[in-house]
Amino acid sequence: MGHSHFNGLKTAVLLGGMSAFLLVIGQLMAGSTGLVIALGISLAISGYQYWNSGKMAIKAMHARPVSEAEQPVMYRIVRELANEARQPMPALYISPTQAPNAFATGRNPRNAAVCCTEGILQILDERELRGVLGHELMHVYNRDILTASIAGALASAITFIANFAFFFGGNDEERPNFVAMIAMSLLGPLAAGVIQMAVSRTREYDADEDGAKLTGDPLALASALRKLEMGTRQLPLPPQRELVNSSHMMIANPFRGDGMAKLFATHPPMADRIARLESMAGYRR
Repeated sequence: MGHSHFNGLKTAVLLGGMSAFLLVIGQLMAGSTGLVIALGISLAISGYQYWNSGKMAIKAMHARPVSEAEQPVMYRIVRELANEARQPMPALYISPTQAPNAFATGRNPRNAAVCCTEGILQILDERELRGVLGHELMHVYNRDILTASIAGALASAITFIANFAFFFGGNDEERPNFVAMIAMSLLGPLAAGVIQMAVSRTREYDADEDGAKLTGDPLALASALRKLEMGTRQLPLPPQRELVNSSHMMIANPFRGDGMAKLFATHPPMADRIARLESMAGYRR
């Protein structure tokens, strides 16, 4: 059933490229001091995001824990899928927003949480919801929160070191010319952002594929994605900073994005995701 798109390899290559870029920009713009600062900042940011990303996402969506009595279908689906994967039951949350979406977070399966908005529970049937929840659980099982934290930390470190070097660049022997420094300070963070978003998109493809394998029903997730594409267009989330920082965790891009925004999109095109799922099921139009 699986059509591997080498997403794990792509993620490793992208993260490796971003790490190498961090070292190069640190060395060129701030010498050996830049390398030490860049690595230190990267580790600090990565650690903070890794330990707090879940709390921040749940807070940003104003989510609350939900009981099995309130959401018996959601509990039954998640319990069945967790048992199928031989993983512990995550905590379940509901966000009061009508914008249809879902996300999972947690450092590992024992500290995981899955959140659905009220909007997604209203537009999906049980089969489609199962597809979505399978996708979200695979984000946890694939340790995508760690991957996203590393990518975000590297991008932040590149931005920091570029700005640091612009104002406090290395000594006269190490400092590049002024025009090159300006170019790197602008292009460095831009390139880092593009790579970070590319990492996020590869993880979405993986969660689609692995989630479909877990549920055994790729077409259910494809159907859910069609509804989510329309639903998020009709009811996008406001582009607040807290929500923007958590948007990569959601199954569908919660914001409107056209033109240049597509370059920095955290999610692949819905049509491509749906086509891959249909291919897994051997579906032909």
